[in-house]
Amino acid sequence: MRRNPVMRLGDLASTEIPLAPDAAAVEITGLTADSRAVQPGFLFAALKGVAADGVRFAPEAVKRGALALLCATDSSLAEDPGVPVLRAEDPRIALAHFAARFYPRQPEKLVAVTGTAGKTSVAVFARQIFAAAGFGGASIGTIGVVAPWGAEYGSLTTPDPVELHATLDRLAREGVTHAALEASSHGLDQHRLDGVRLVAAGFTNLGRDHMDYHPTVEDYFAAKMRLFAEILPEGATAVIDADGPYAESVATIARDRQQQVVSVGAAGEGIRLISMTPADLHQVLKLDVFGESMEVDLPLAGGFQASNALVAAGLAVAAGIAPAAAIAALADLEGAPGRLEKVGITPSGGAVFVDYAHKPDALDHALAALRPMTRGRLIVVFGAGGDRDAGKRPLMGEVASRRADVVIVTDDNPRSEDPAAIRAAILAAAPGAIEIGDRRRAIAEAVSMLREGDVLCVAGKGHEAGQIVKGVVHPFSDHEAVSDAIARGVAA
Repeated sequence: MRRNPVMRLGDLASTEIPLAPDAAAVEITGLTADSRAVQPGFLFAALKGVAADGVRFAPEAVKRGALALLCATDSSLAEDPGVPVLRAEDPRIALAHFAARFYPRQPEKLVAVTGTAGKTSVAVFARQIFAAAGFGGASIGTIGVVAPWGAEYGSLTTPDPVELHATLDRLAREGVTHAALEASSHGLDQHRLDGVRLVAAGFTNLGRDHMDYHPTVEDYFAAKMRLFAEILPEGATAVIDADGPYAESVATIARDRQQQVVSVGAAGEGIRLISMTPADLHQVLKLDVFGESMEVDLPLAGGFQASNALVAAGLAVAAGIAPAAAIAALADLEGAPGRLEKVGITPSGGAVFVDYAHKPDALDHALAALRPMTRGRLIVVFGAGGDRDAGKRPLMGEVASRRADVVIVTDDNPRSEDPAAIRAAILAAAPGAIEIGDRRRAIAEAVSMLREGDVLCVAGKGHEAGQIVKGVVHPFSDHEAVSDAIARGVAA
């Protein structure tokens, strides 16, 4: 078993924070911003949060064995902690750089992707392209860490910097040379990716999301642009879906940083989509790839999946994969778990898909992708999360009413809010929709409606395996609920 690393505090702080010789000699055996996770020899980062300042927990951290503290220059400690105190203008940035030094190894070819929708699919696709090219590939994001030897489920799109750098270090030690990671707006805004060494970064699109965290769409966009403006180095490659309204703004930021811009999509100049011919659950793409004509049968439905695949191909090329090999690998892509995933066929011939769509644009894209393969009625079951952007609820109701023939509004992680109030906000923009609060019963009712040629989309939870109600995570899987409903139908 590998021993935990040890680093002198002076080496950890480098030249950023000057230390007295006795403090610099202290040996640190771990880092954390969670006082409950402190172990003897750790450095505790006392970060300011929304609800509390981490310095409140400094005494507890020292009692647990912390040998050093990191906090903001303006933080006030109640008493002398008896251990070295490192002060930084922005301790989140300092912690990320400390983590990068403490866990110094990273996969040689590391790429990241940001955007409102598609991050998970792009990261998963890039990993599959790396593997097809013969490299040890990994992806890090919403569905956790996926490496050649297996998968580990995670709960954050972008892990905290200590976990992220520890993961990258472990992947590199275990032979992963190529990896793709998701860069969320929260992660970028909170400097979780600082210290990551990227060869390329991708941008998918920008829609409405996280308005409970970012004051405006402009702030949301600015947070995502830290990936190109501050983290991706000069001379690296920016891969941009050229078909979205923010594409040129992203390209301008990248060019200002002397980054190489590779645009993809119908308006792309690097990987240009000439035509897309859908056929059930796949589509034939004709492409101009850096001046060469290529064609590939993509085994995924929907224009948004074609866009995700091309961004992933662009990132793979930037990481050294030959263009022809990257495009050829698209023919064998498997969709990310819970992303427009076909999970069952009813005895009557209806098809059921599960999708992670939990914002207006994503729901719109998912339903638009399913419409061409719907010979009968398109049915959707969805809800909206509590304690999150309330403004997207009526927008999702409008999308569902416009795209689907039958709309069932249910619960989806109401958290601390009244589930009925969330449903009411959606229903106000979805005239004629059916309201069934219990998600399992809503899915069962929708499955029972299916006839030959009908398609059901169960949207919102995707790969998730829990329903959050008043602070308690109750086991719940859309996949299992669909399977149970189909089985009961067969038994009946």
